[in-house]
Amino acid sequence: FIVMNREHLSVIFDKPWELLRSGVPALLYLLQNNLQYIGVSYLDAATYTVTYQLKILSTALLSVWLLKKCLSAQKWLALCMLVVGVTLVQLGDSWPRESGTGVAHSRGQALTGLVAVLVATILSGFAGVYTEKILKDSTISIWVRNAQLAGYSIVIGLCGLCASKDLDKVRTHGFFAGYTGWTVASVLNNGFGGLLIAVVIKHADNILKNFSTSISIILTTAISANFLGLEVSTVFLLGISLVCYSTFLYSNSDPLEFLCKVLSPRNKKD
Repeated sequence: FIVMNREHLSVIFDKPWELLRSGVPALLYLLQNNLQYIGVSYLDAATYTVTYQLKILSTALLSVWLLKKCLSAQKWLALCMLVVGVTLVQLGDSWPRESGTGVAHSRGQALTGLVAVLVATILSGFAGVYTEKILKDSTISIWVRNAQLAGYSIVIGLCGLCASKDLDKVRTHGFFAGYTGWTVASVLNNGFGGLLIAVVIKHADNILKNFSTSISIILTTAISANFLGLEVSTVFLLGISLVCYSTFLYSNSDPLEFLCKVLSPRNKKD
């Protein structure tokens, strides 16, 4: 994409300060992912799911604080409804499969997991807002910025591999051992999704990115229901309704208000 944009690959390293700025979100996401693992280890699925959705509100709060955005009361209401809706969607998907399989944790472990998830939500919001800031405030193209972020991710991933027990397996069987067509497709899909997210953040903002991510969760579960036999619960359907309604509400178009206007003339005629 950099070459297609008529830029030389060396532009990735031309501005050391911009290269260093790209390392900030990469490190934040690294910390966030590790905190998520701690949270999953010490919390039950329901508590983790509910708590982690607070990243939507943390992103909005940090956008207001760092990017000086102004959100109306209606938009805040829509964001709160989005949090509840996404939580219900994920709980509706996980409860039927995980009922009775929970592992009891001590209060100290639960508190550790809760703090880890709360910090992860703040880091997620800050990393997203900071990424939006460097994408919009600099003259570097979105493709160069993506290449810088990817470079940091590769370095961090290789360091993690060297520190793990999997390094011997890679040396013996090769890095791509076990790869299938589905694995490659998943990698390409995630890579393309990352590029799309960068475009959304560049030309819209992180809050709208959260809405698109929430809708993608619904689509993923709907596809799973059709092709993998996943049972759709009432809780899941309620979550879908809240997510869809909050999306319209955030865009300043209330479906209920529109429905009332449509039905109102008919009621008067009757």
